[in-house]
Amino acid sequence: MTLSELRNTPGARKRSRRVGRGPGSGRGKTSGKGHKGQRARSGGAKSRGFEGGQMPFYRRLPKKGFNRARFRTVYSIVNLKSLNGFPEGTRITPQHLKERRLVGSRRTPVKILGDGELTVRVNVVAHAFSQKAKEAIQRLGGTCEMIV
Repeated sequence: MTLSELRNTPGARKRSRRVGRGPGSGRGKTSGKGHKGQRARSGGAKSRGFEGGQMPFYRRLPKKGFNRARFRTVYSIVNLKSLNGFPEGTRITPQHLKERRLVGSRRTPVKILGDGELTVRVNVVAHAFSQKAKEAIQRLGGTCEMIV
């Protein structure tokens, strides 16, 4: 197959409806916009949240106060079952987790959670551990090292 043989699948390129082309087209005269009114005019599509000139809801509400949500810590989550792929006795750091694509970015802190069963003894270095994960790692003789 060459580039000159490529074709769109049937229905991929739908022809646009030609409006205002006479009464025989079924979309003549007002072109399907009815008679007069805001939506019949050009530029009649109003912005999101427009309430017909009434003060919009988002502007009626007071914008005051403080919210901690902007400052919360968002962790990259790694479950215990994901650590089973590492060899026995390995020191697992966020760099190793990034190389194995268990975490997305090295900038976000890593938290180890206790989902699944851990079968290998590993030494884990992370920013946070759940209580269950910490107990499971230490039960097998591994260590949990916190990054501050």
